[in-house]
Amino acid sequence: MSSLRKPPHEQDDIPFQPIVSNMSKTYLISKRCTDLVLTIIGLLLLTPVFIIVATCIKIEDVESPIFFRQVRVGRNGKVFTMYKFRSMVSNAEELKGQLIIQNEVQGPIFKIKDDPRVTKVGKIIRKTSIDELPQLYNVLKGEMSLVGPRPPLPQEVATYSSYDYQRLSITPGLTCYWQVRGRSSLGFKDMVELDLKYLRERNYYVDLKLIIKTVFVLFGSKNAF
Repeated sequence: MSSLRKPPHEQDDIPFQPIVSNMSKTYLISKRCTDLVLTIIGLLLLTPVFIIVATCIKIEDVESPIFFRQVRVGRNGKVFTMYKFRSMVSNAEELKGQLIIQNEVQGPIFKIKDDPRVTKVGKIIRKTSIDELPQLYNVLKGEMSLVGPRPPLPQEVATYSSYDYQRLSITPGLTCYWQVRGRSSLGFKDMVELDLKYLRERNYYVDLKLIIKTVFVLFGSKNAF
């Protein structure tokens, strides 16, 4: 478990023994096919949104990158680089240590409602979850699925109990139960319970229902920050 304590840039794959048994191959293959088809359609339809958001980010801060890259932990502890539209100042990670005492979410997750690191454009795209759209690229690569537990940070996983580890038994997703049921207003334990609820109940209907609900979240969630 010592490898979990390494900083993100030194991490390779994190040792992990899956707890949850695999679903049927038919479901998993169909899920992957659905991910690919819907992701390609989504990227085509959302191209104008990508262009507008990228332009606004550059106008606000021409010298900073459009995309934010961050190491996350995926299925069975395998780490990968996750993509987002940049919604914070370029030195946000450096400033995090100064704000950690203001954390408003219980557990290893760091969230504060009025985060001073968030840019003007960032407030809008975070409220509507548009900042998450570049993760469609992660879905295409197979590192993520459209539906599944949200991928945590390595430093968060380093504090997990064996019970919490169960959420790493499947491919992480762009959306999940807690993304559409409360998001940042939920504590870490509630998030874990909802992720495990998905692991127990996941099927074609559940995946479709969560995808549809997520579309409505794009119009704004009062619990997103």
